[in-house]
Amino acid sequence: MRTISIFSTIHSKYNNLTNTEKKVADYVLENAKSVVYMSITDLADICDVGESSIFRFCKSLSYKGYQEFKIALAHTITVENEIPQLTDHILMDDTIEQVSSKVLSTNISALNETYNLLDLQLMDKAIDYLIGAERIVFYGVGSSLITALEAKIKFMRITNKTECSMDSHLQMMSAALMTKRDVAVIISYSGSTKDSIAIARKAKERGATVISITRFVKSPLTSYSDLTLLCGANEGPLQGGSLSAKISQLYLLDVLYVEYFKRTKEESITNKEITATAVTEKLL
Repeated sequence: MRTISIFSTIHSKYNNLTNTEKKVADYVLENAKSVVYMSITDLADICDVGESSIFRFCKSLSYKGYQEFKIALAHTITVENEIPQLTDHILMDDTIEQVSSKVLSTNISALNETYNLLDLQLMDKAIDYLIGAERIVFYGVGSSLITALEAKIKFMRITNKTECSMDSHLQMMSAALMTKRDVAVIISYSGSTKDSIAIARKAKERGATVISITRFVKSPLTSYSDLTLLCGANEGPLQGGSLSAKISQLYLLDVLYVEYFKRTKEESITNKEITATAVTEKLL
């Protein structure tokens, strides 16, 4: 991992940057802490440049891409006694009581923000899509795959039309066989994961409805989405897989599940009793 300050790198290479790249550099230098939580689309919009310009800016600083740039930025602005890998504002000398309180506050804040971001019309439309679908396929990569699998397990208690593949190759094959009667629910915090974007693109090509659950309203993923549900947790590049982000995503999925259950009451009650009975013998 680089030890040199990213600000020093920007200053040392500033004169060699194009005018467009200098606009990005100026914004990063003045707003470093907020940039850590931005998608590449957000940064491009606020700097009034294209996403390709952001990528070229990162390459000019010798980073492979935007994510590596954000990791370096996060390392530079991190105070020495903080633990950004866990959550914001937790210090090395915090007591267990303080850690417990801060983690609780972070998770509550993520849930509250997700609730405040809820667009009830979009949620209503998403549920209609799920009910009308022939198949509902949940997709995710990395920690988001675990969330997608949780969603599949949740819904399979009341319907037999849910799927979730564990391998990215199998996910792409699944997306390639989707039809206009299917719904793809793609979970990605950043909305910039290559595999998730490729799956969304393929599902869209096949005519399927694409629902994305993500943090950013504008991202490469949402450009292929018919409908976007926003989660409210802030996750830095050093906090990949943070539970606050996962909790906010699960909250949205739980709302979808409960409303789906309500609208398909008779079928859902019957199926829930059947699936519950099927696993009863597994209990002591």
